[in-house]
Amino acid sequence: MLAKAEERKPQKGGGKKRRHPGDDGKGEEKKKRGGEDGEKGQGDSGKKRLDALSVGYFRRVGERLSEGFEDNEEREMFVENVLSEVKGKAMLVAMDRTGSITLQRLLPLSSPEQVGEVLAELGGESGSEFKAVSCDRCGGHVVESAVRQMSRWMESSQKEPPATAGEEEEEEGGVLEAQVLSLSQVVRDNTAEFIRHVHGSHVIRTLLHVLSGCVGPPRSESRPGAKERSAAPQLTDFEIPTSFWYELKSLTETLMENVNLSVTDAVASAVFQTMLTVCHRKRPKLCKQLLRRIMEYMTSRGAAPGVSPLLVFLKDQASSHLIETIIQLSHKSLLRDLYKNHLKGQLVDLALHPIANFPIQRLTAASAKYKVFLRLFDELVQGVEAILAAGHMGVIVQLAESCAESEEKQDEMMQCLLRAFHCAEPGSRHITCLPLFMSLLTYEVYYHSDTAEGSKQTEVPLSSICYHGSRLVQALAKFKERSHLLSSLRTLNPADLLTLASDPAGSHVLQALITTSSDKGRGKILKRMEGLYVQMACSRLGSRVLEAIWNSASVSQRQSIAQELVPSESQLRSDQFARHVWAKFALSHFVHRRAHWQEIQTGESKKRKLFSDILE
Repeated sequence: MLAKAEERKPQKGGGKKRRHPGDDGKGEEKKKRGGEDGEKGQGDSGKKRLDALSVGYFRRVGERLSEGFEDNEEREMFVENVLSEVKGKAMLVAMDRTGSITLQRLLPLSSPEQVGEVLAELGGESGSEFKAVSCDRCGGHVVESAVRQMSRWMESSQKEPPATAGEEEEEEGGVLEAQVLSLSQVVRDNTAEFIRHVHGSHVIRTLLHVLSGCVGPPRSESRPGAKERSAAPQLTDFEIPTSFWYELKSLTETLMENVNLSVTDAVASAVFQTMLTVCHRKRPKLCKQLLRRIMEYMTSRGAAPGVSPLLVFLKDQASSHLIETIIQLSHKSLLRDLYKNHLKGQLVDLALHPIANFPIQRLTAASAKYKVFLRLFDELVQGVEAILAAGHMGVIVQLAESCAESEEKQDEMMQCLLRAFHCAEPGSRHITCLPLFMSLLTYEVYYHSDTAEGSKQTEVPLSSICYHGSRLVQALAKFKERSHLLSSLRTLNPADLLTLASDPAGSHVLQALITTSSDKGRGKILKRMEGLYVQMACSRLGSRVLEAIWNSASVSQRQSIAQELVPSESQLRSDQFARHVWAKFALSHFVHRRAHWQEIQTGESKKRKLFSDILE
């Protein structure tokens, strides 16, 4: 199927090295893997390397995998042939960069039994080799990929009709289950080294996921250095063998023996965060115990008399991330205890700290469902101006979002913001609040006014809309009382409204304010937007806002929008964004079959009203 090329020259360039994310003193053998891959024999560290012919072979295997297969039979034969080449030198293949990448792509195509055999060879007779390969920058990825295939252990048994049902069930996990348990044993025997190792720690984190019965997307799918847009990757649940239930308990117990490392080492902290997250999802009772024990450890450390040691951990880069996870997963009593015994009277100082303000944001979000939020709010609201001055807008935005979620303290929050942005007094300044909130600038700065008195300087065009300002107004738009925001929106001139609709941050504000308004309130805003619909439809962001407005509009409001758009048919149908608006609004129907269009829109409006009544 794919033979080794005899004529290939031994020329894999070893000059291109992957960046080593960290150095913990545990990977001497990895640091010395310089030189040419083509040089077989010994590396500088005395370790054997994969020979050049094999490197070329696995590179071609990777190319063949990219081409795909016509049927399952061809794929199975190919996988079997390649794995026969791996046999006897799995360790060398896994710890070579090209071999590692190829194996990571091959293992998901292999049967669980074949994956188990590869793991068995990597671990050696007693599993003693697992540590070396797991803590290798290339080998660790292969071990992770192999362990993840445990999520398919049930699929293999379902494909084959049960010959002897009892024995089939016994062998479902088979070799792979045994090897995962063997790996877990090695991890438990060397926990302190694994959880601090930059590569080994990822193997533990994958192992925790698999033992609990959930897996996320493989690490290899994300580009190195790419910013992760989602903090919480989607997890897929699967059924686990009974042995994994007990093994997870044993592994968490061993990890808890090293809890001291979780608050001093950033890599170890990430392992503990993973442990808590997967246990919260799959083993809630176990998670509660772990949360309580970690908090007991943190709060029992020595500190100055009368000062909670937690205040020190909150300001530390490594431990603050762990505390954020603890807060997000905590139950009511733990949150209440955290505030009452450790954070009371300290919230504003923590919110002003460059690191501690992030756990405070998590605490504000987690407490929104409970009465303790009222006490948090009363304390934080005293320092809103100082927090704004420090630039920690996440705290202010989260405070507003929690007010919206809890439906508490909304009037106090709005008045506090009006005062903070210097538009509370005189009352005539209230109508200026929307541009100030969106730009996060005080009245004097925004309107270039040095006097304490004076009216709005209308010649100042809408500008400086920022991300956090947009988020703040979107949160305030969920309040029961939005009159200040809506009055301010209605004072904007058409040019400002178009700027708002076409701005990456501002478009979300306009959409939130219009779609949450009553029919009457929406009508007043739309009246001021007349003459802008064609320009909005031809804008990337404006067209999205226009569609949102359309979806929430009444039939008469839709008719007004359609009447303005139809005369510009040729412009709209030729524009890359507006042509979608033309199609979605069924404007051809509006032009040629007005009665039919009216009937469809009336039906949609009734359906939408019915569903909104049910939801309320």
